[in-house]
Amino acid sequence: MKLEKTAADFFAGIGLVTMGLMNQGWLVKYALDCSDEKRLLYEGHFGVGHYHCKDIRKISGTEVPKVTLAHASFPCANISVAGSRNGLHSGESSTFWDFVRVLGEMGKLQAIGLPPFILIENVEGLLTSGHGEDLVLALKALNNLGYTVDLLAIDAAHFVPQSRVRLFIIGNLFGLSQTRDELSHIMNKSNGARPQKVKDFIASNPTIKWSLRNLPDLPQRTINLADIVDETEEWWVKERTEYLFNQMFERHQAQIRFMMQNENWSYGTVFRRMRVRSGIKQSTAELRTDGIAGCLRTPKGGSARQIIVRAGFGCFDARLINACESARLMGASEYLIPQNISLNNILFGFGDAVCVPVIEWIAANYLNPLFDELNNTIKASLRSA
Repeated sequence: MKLEKTAADFFAGIGLVTMGLMNQGWLVKYALDCSDEKRLLYEGHFGVGHYHCKDIRKISGTEVPKVTLAHASFPCANISVAGSRNGLHSGESSTFWDFVRVLGEMGKLQAIGLPPFILIENVEGLLTSGHGEDLVLALKALNNLGYTVDLLAIDAAHFVPQSRVRLFIIGNLFGLSQTRDELSHIMNKSNGARPQKVKDFIASNPTIKWSLRNLPDLPQRTINLADIVDETEEWWVKERTEYLFNQMFERHQAQIRFMMQNENWSYGTVFRRMRVRSGIKQSTAELRTDGIAGCLRTPKGGSARQIIVRAGFGCFDARLINACESARLMGASEYLIPQNISLNNILFGFGDAVCVPVIEWIAANYLNPLFDELNNTIKASLRSA
């Protein structure tokens, strides 16, 4: 028996995890989500035939083909610090347990079997949801299926000009549970993929069956916000830009005036938030000029949509971020964006997705070596049989 790089992508969205895995040699045989809008985007890029538009609560493991890797980016609404924080057993975030159920059902079927590897992605808030107990329960549920686990937290800003920290759980059916000394040895080899808060969580939960892997340092980003700006997009009219300027704190207005004095364009981003300004709580335009965009979000009524600004040559311009720029910020500049889907749905799809080069890095430095090691073990056992 030889393993193949095949994967199932649960909560697949518009397919950016699929894209990252494919770029590292994986074949996604099965994708699942319950949004027709996301399905249209996914199939517009990857083609039809393997995307299933169903609620995971209504499927069983018998419907999923045999794969080597199962990925899940389950909804974050109930565990995110920007959400309800009601926990992993409430609302849409409770669908994590349906992913566990489906895995268990696959494991009971000899023709399918548990995938040897799993990859789970969610917001950093999962670390602290339920005072950390949500994550403990999730990891122990995976242990009960037979997986030893690893935990990473990676900021997409290492790859693209977007601040986007996400938590990743990697499970392995063949990893040996490591001792406290073994865990400490690996964690002492510091790298950005396990920041201190992740190390603290691992160290404080010795009853979890951990199997950590040595990893290289995360890369240093080589592009800035200016590199993703679509200069073909029209900027706002003067009156709308001035209105945005007047919504800023004085220190941000001073920064814009300084940028306007340069004989080149400087770029920044703006989010509108409710802040106390001039003694009144009101909508305030907060400026960021460090070459990185804030985290892309799913736009609801347009309120969470990010604004791009530029200043220089005595001018100041502003406008909403567009679909092309959203794709570039997610490391998906080659994504085929259809013309027949609303801009809001496109932006929702990218804001609800996983950054492509982060998945590529995990596949190249973790999943692929793990896959090769397991395949070599299988080959050796067959030779000795």
